[in-house]
Amino acid sequence: MKKVEAIVRHFKLEDVKNALTEHGIHGMTVSEVRGFGRQKGHTEIYRGTEYAVDFVPKVKIEVVCSDANLPAVVDTILQTAQTGQIGDGKIFVTDLADSIRIRTGERGEDAL
Repeated sequence: MKKVEAIVRHFKLEDVKNALTEHGIHGMTVSEVRGFGRQKGHTEIYRGTEYAVDFVPKVKIEVVCSDANLPAVVDTILQTAQTGQIGDGKIFVTDLADSIRIRTGERGEDAL
């Protein structure tokens, strides 16, 4: 099993969710996050005063999938979230040792 974490732009969330659903991936966790990379923030104007915003707001999508579904999940997120501009985000893939459905006690891929 793999855990895929994708940091994407806010306006791409719905597109990514719909694309993953079309590929049979129905479970995901979404969080509002803030951070920066090469982009190093941006400047905004509030009441006529310009100020620096160091942390850029993004959305983190977490998906747990089988090893067999991993290429489809990563490719779907990559193609859907990409705008070609700086700040499109990142995708991280990690191994999962186990997963357990609390309601039934099912373990591993059965719990997905």
